[in-house]
Amino acid sequence: MNPCASVAAVCVGLVGGGAGHAQEGFVPLFDGETLTGWTTTGGRYDGNASWRVEDGAIVGRQGPDGAGGLLYTADAYAAFDLWLETRIDHPFDSGIFLRMLPPESGLKGAQVTLDHREGGEVGAIYADGYLAHNEAGAARFRRDEWNDLRVRCTGFDMHVECWLNGELLVDYRMPPNTTGYAPSGLIGLQVHGARDDEGAARFRNLRIRRLPIFGEDAEGWRPLFDGTSLAGWDVEGDAERFSWKDGALAFAARGGGGQLMSREDYKDFRLRLDFKLSRMANSGVFLRAARDGSNPAYSGCEIQLLDDFHWEEVTGSKLQPWQFTGSLYGAVPPGDRAALRPIGEWNTYEILYRGNRLAVALNGRTLYDIPDTHALEVEPPFARRAATGFLGLQHHGSQGGGPGIEDETMIWFRNGFVQELGE
Repeated sequence: MNPCASVAAVCVGLVGGGAGHAQEGFVPLFDGETLTGWTTTGGRYDGNASWRVEDGAIVGRQGPDGAGGLLYTADAYAAFDLWLETRIDHPFDSGIFLRMLPPESGLKGAQVTLDHREGGEVGAIYADGYLAHNEAGAARFRRDEWNDLRVRCTGFDMHVECWLNGELLVDYRMPPNTTGYAPSGLIGLQVHGARDDEGAARFRNLRIRRLPIFGEDAEGWRPLFDGTSLAGWDVEGDAERFSWKDGALAFAARGGGGQLMSREDYKDFRLRLDFKLSRMANSGVFLRAARDGSNPAYSGCEIQLLDDFHWEEVTGSKLQPWQFTGSLYGAVPPGDRAALRPIGEWNTYEILYRGNRLAVALNGRTLYDIPDTHALEVEPPFARRAATGFLGLQHHGSQGGGPGIEDETMIWFRNGFVQELGE
């Protein structure tokens, strides 16, 4: 087994663009007949534009008194690959909006401009002001024809790539730790209002696939597991409870607590890890944990792993919001409870820990992005926790679940990779 193959496989099919590229994994966003799955509210730029379905395409025009507005996806997306065809009358102003949230969130998304008019820009990145101009893009947009457009959005710090008719149009990376931007949100199609344009923007063959947050970048990652042994890890507790089965690290559903501790310490890093829960699983991922024998959930921190589906019923207890899978244990609840897949299915954590910033995604859905953990009002404060430490995988023990545990294995791990970050 080549432990690096999994990261490479994630990236295969995520490079390039255009109509000739494979479309594996894409699902339709538009049924060709109705606006089912779309809404005109819930984003930053709601309006009263006119949206209809005509000849198998979504058609947007200005509404009464030149009203503009957006048509949004009903679902939110953090990292995704969007593919569509568009035909925009000239002159007309449109765009593809990414990670849109309501104004009261105080967070912005971004726009790939489709400003098809004299002096307009196609392929610029805009967010209440230009983040990146693209004065040459308009010349590549085919007037009065259907254009193939592909937009990819990834990263906790937004990375936007766009291809127009098979050629790269824009590749924009937001500077690290830029604040004020939404970690996930709705995708929007725009009609820019208050113009003399009498035309329309048309969109058809819309399809999408969710992506890993880090999926586009395979460089600099190192495997945490060799696929056959516990090399690189120290065992606390009964070593027989940790073993490899069918290419995955299995934690037995018996006995008391314990943990695996990486022999290396980490400060600033990105982490990717697959896990699969059984009924009544209770585990966690420790970050920057101290080696002084104290509780690693509080000397560093813990990203929770739990059977959210059965725990309260079996134990007769009531979980705190910060105890569900994905939570920053004891501090921050997961922002998207729907991200966790059913018992027996594989899930993927993607974690960024840089300085005081901690961001966590589950299955490509951002759960939270905390710009300053030191500002959290928790005990002990993060300012008193270790600035560097080991990575850990917790075996909480089976005693909490009692007879609810039905499988021999409590939790499985695979495809663990870490990328250390410089200053």
